[in-house]
Amino acid sequence: MAKKSSVEKQKRRERLVQLKWDKRKELREKSYNINLSEEEREQARIALNKMPRDSSPIRLRNRCQMTGRARGFMRKFKLSRLTFRELASMGMIPGVTKSSW
Repeated sequence: MAKKSSVEKQKRRERLVQLKWDKRKELREKSYNINLSEEEREQARIALNKMPRDSSPIRLRNRCQMTGRARGFMRKFKLSRLTFRELASMGMIPGVTKSSW
């Protein structure tokens, strides 16, 4: 089980990313738009840099939905490898069977 503070920090970041997504996208498009003047593009870059760091989606970390573990994450199931193995062994994940050959 991951530390509660790490999981809460991740949740706070996710909320902040959702909240600031449109503004960040708009500023990013302005900064890349070559039809705008250089001053306007520079202002957009400055505004983008002044936004909170945690509002950037790159700072999000994939975490297991059950335990909060950050490493060994399987995207398809949103679980860590340990939780996935445990649930798959119990037959709790539909369509997943233990292979044998």
